[in-house]
Amino acid sequence: MMIANLLEIFNPSLGYLLLGNTPIANLLELLSFPFMQRAIAGGVLMGILGGFLGTFVVLRQLSFFSHAVGHSALVGVVLGVLLQVDPNWTLLPFTLLFGLSSLYLIERTKLPSDSVFSIAVSGALAIGVILTSFIPGYRGNLMGVLFGDILAIGQTDILLIVGLLGISCLFLFSTWRQQILLTLNPELAQVQGVSVDIYRYLFVVLLSLTVAISIKAVGILLINAFLVIPAATAKLMTHHFTLFIALSVILGATSSLVGMLGSGLFNFASGPSIVVVQFSVFLAVLGGSQIFQLIGFRRQ
Repeated sequence: MMIANLLEIFNPSLGYLLLGNTPIANLLELLSFPFMQRAIAGGVLMGILGGFLGTFVVLRQLSFFSHAVGHSALVGVVLGVLLQVDPNWTLLPFTLLFGLSSLYLIERTKLPSDSVFSIAVSGALAIGVILTSFIPGYRGNLMGVLFGDILAIGQTDILLIVGLLGISCLFLFSTWRQQILLTLNPELAQVQGVSVDIYRYLFVVLLSLTVAISIKAVGILLINAFLVIPAATAKLMTHHFTLFIALSVILGATSSLVGMLGSGLFNFASGPSIVVVQFSVFLAVLGGSQIFQLIGFRRQ
């Protein structure tokens, strides 16, 4: 309430508005709590991470992969509850194992990748639902797993996000040329001696861990949108690779911040609020691009 008190001193009418029972006053009060500050910091950091990796997800057509890994994470969460340990300690290794196993099956079988992912995610979801029946007592807290609870982000989660973001930047920027070749032309990359399989598996490790960490914020059902929508929106705005990545990161971070502030202002769920902001921006950019194309076509 310090902000509201200062505003009351310098502008009594505005201070009265903020100190009254209004959404703005409630938001300012909410921002004074450490858990909300951690939630905003975590949301923005995950927006940056999701926007950064999401560019490669979109260009390499891995959106269904992130979808499958996110849904399979239910098993990891339930295992943590059953073993009475922090679900992060079971969620992270399980999603990593699932992602690597799925990629291995795709490379070792002649089945299409979407078929492998469909089979794997169906089996994992079925196992996860069955395992929930062994959880004693009230199971309503699992709703947070499905739709996210970013307010539950703690200091450890923020450290994990910062660490993963640093590792992702270090890995991708130090192998920038190889990553561009792998993204734009995997066959050419293999001809030029790039270890395609190694780089592919390392990227899957980063993507699987990102999905696992982001689940607490946006939930299993919305995690794919968190990775794909900012990157897809940026792709509509530019065809320049570097600018594409920069726009995706900016959109991921700003949409997370706006979504978090909107959820606090109107008392909405935080994860869905972020995705709604991302979806709204996507529709606006898509509509704008269609209008520009129509104007250009008419001028021709």
